Amino acid sequence: MTDPRRPPRIERAVGAVVGSAVGDALGAPFEFGPEGAFSARFPRPGRGGEMCGGGGWDPGEATDDTQMAVLVAESLLEHDGLEPSDVFRRFRRWAAAGPKDIGLQTEAVLASGEPWDTAAALHFRHSQRAAGNGALMRAAPSAVRFACLGRDGTMDAARRLAALTHGDQAAWEGTAVFHELVRVALDGGDPLAAVADALRAVHPDHRERYSVVLAPDWHPDLATEFNGAVWPCLGSAVWALRTTSTYEEAVRAALDLGGDTDTVAAVTGGLAGAVHGIGAVPERWTGPLHVPLPGYGDRVLRAADLAELAVRLAGRPAATGP
Repeated sequence: MTDPRRPPRIERAVGAVVGSAVGDALGAPFEFGPEGAFSARFPRPGRGGEMCGGGGWDPGEATDDTQMAVLVAESLLEHDGLEPSDVFRRFRRWAAAGPKDIGLQTEAVLASGEPWDTAAALHFRHSQRAAGNGALMRAAPSAVRFACLGRDGTMDAARRLAALTHGDQAAWEGTAVFHELVRVALDGGDPLAAVADALRAVHPDHRERYSVVLAPDWHPDLATEFNGAVWPCLGSAVWALRTTSTYEEAVRAALDLGGDTDTVAAVTGGLAGAVHGIGAVPERWTGPLHVPLPGYGDRVLRAADLAELAVRLAGRPAATGP
């Protein structure tokens, strides 16, 4: 049953895409910092200045999280669905241009010279380390695009996109759960109430670890791995959504966890934006937001450009490609 008090679906779709980018840009200057650093600097919500920049980032500048998300979105729109080889080609062009930040594992896969359909698997075979959150961080646009396919369809699309850079199935399953929770939110449902159903669709080899971090009584302090890993990252985002009542509160809670703040806040922002809608994302945060695209000329996307992408992604029937 949908909640009539929720914003219209299109506002939730825009909220997911723009909300994820906002969380990313807010978190970038605080990455790898201590717990509570964001609120220590900005103790009074609503006073402005939070898009502060720092650590090599300009105020409001989004990181690789959103840059890769835009590349996914534009490929999905251009091809009317998922063409994995095209997404991989766009990623490789972007990586070759020297972005300010890129995950070590993602960089290794994209620079390997291997074909799109084997590069991540070969990397995982040799490294046995590929459960980072680098696929989850870019998933808001694809979650919007494939929501119309239902639970199994959107989760399958998430796995296929994650597998382009991450050979560990743990990364696939976390991205799949995120897709499903966003789908439920876009349909007007409660994503927290949908966690149990989403877990039933997770591969049995990974269901237990996700059941732990998505449980109602789990707290990020209980994580046994750094939140740069996919399951504590997703668990932290769900915790932030569960323990707050607004978009702004959720993102602040995520930022104050410290660690991989840009990605945890990006994932939280995607979920919270899908629940609360774009109207709940403060304009003082969307105003400075900008997304440069290395490898694609001088292109810089603003919040309005991301909103347009979200509208187009939400408004077209989805196909997963051949």
